[in-house]
Amino acid sequence: MKANEIREMKSVELHGELERVRRHLFDLRTQAVTEKLENPHQLKAVRHDIARILTILHERGETGIEQMQRHLESMAVGG
Repeated sequence: MKANEIREMKSVELHGELERVRRHLFDLRTQAVTEKLENPHQLKAVRHDIARILTILHERGETGIEQMQRHLESMAVGG
C-alpha cells in the first residue's frame, strides 16, 4: 500500500484499514511460528503498512488512535 493511497482515505476508513492490517500481521506471525509462512518478507511489508497508516493519522492530528481501535474492536465483537 502506498502513502498516496492512504492519504486519499478518510480517517474512519484508515482506522478500519489499520485494524485489518494488524489482524493480517497477527495471521502472518501465526504462520511464521507454525513454519507455514512462504514469504517472510511479508512480515516486514505489513509492519511498514502499519507505520504508514499511523504516520498519516498522526499527520492529520489524530489523537487516541489506540483507544479508537479498542472501541472499533468492541463494537465488532458485539458491544
